[in-house]
Amino acid sequence: MKTGIIDTGGGMRGIFASGVLDGCMEKNMQFDLAIGISAGSANLASFLAGQKQRNYRFYTEYASRKEYMSFGNLLRKGSFIDMEYVYGTLSNSGGENPLDYEALMANPTQYLVIATDAKTGTPVYFDKSDIPKDDYSIFKASSSIPVVCKPYPLGDALYYDGALGDPIPVEKAFSMGCDRVILILTKPKNVPRTPGKDTKLAVAIRRKYPKASEQLSLRAQHYNEGVARAKEYESQGRLLIVAPDDLCGMDTLTRDRAAMDQMYQKGLACSQQIQDFLSH
Repeated sequence: MKTGIIDTGGGMRGIFASGVLDGCMEKNMQFDLAIGISAGSANLASFLAGQKQRNYRFYTEYASRKEYMSFGNLLRKGSFIDMEYVYGTLSNSGGENPLDYEALMANPTQYLVIATDAKTGTPVYFDKSDIPKDDYSIFKASSSIPVVCKPYPLGDALYYDGALGDPIPVEKAFSMGCDRVILILTKPKNVPRTPGKDTKLAVAIRRKYPKASEQLSLRAQHYNEGVARAKEYESQGRLLIVAPDDLCGMDTLTRDRAAMDQMYQKGLACSQQIQDFLSH
């Protein structure tokens, strides 16, 4: 049986998924395939490297620093979140909280990180071969939310957040031979995504990146269709959706410590659902 796990990201709500993955680590659970989007790519990297609570510190401690995210960053660098600080200064060898690169590479789990080509609007699936030591560009590309961040340059292309191109990559996991898939959402599974801010952000990038803008304006629709498909697979016993029952007042950029702790604890508790699902 080949088992895949997907972390769909969700900005600061990703602390829920980091709790789920830390719970999986405590229970010594391993997966054959891991797919990460945006913040989910970093959550899974720490999980695969065996670094429990590493991401918890990013959410609860580092995210409150002005170097991490601030309007000062936006004015000076064009991005509210400074990807170089998060995935460079803090994460590289010699940084405050380095990713254990050797452990990540030694883990036999197949690992994909999704970003969206800003010019074409299509998803791009990076893997471990795209991660040189101390160069976590694929995480930066996958996490670049339009307008909040500039598109991230990598190779000959510019990239936006992976959720524009493939927000719920369940079909991707099954196409790679998975028999069972665990899908981690960071909002309740019966709460549909609404276009909300996506529409305004899509307008802001339309002139420069019309294809990415189109994907962004359709993001809520694609997310909801993806969750609906996931529920069908769940009814067949082939998939498990793990999601918080409540957002604890959190949004994509919320930095409320008490709310984050609540979400993290919910995630830790939900890891039991995965153990139960896999033992059947």
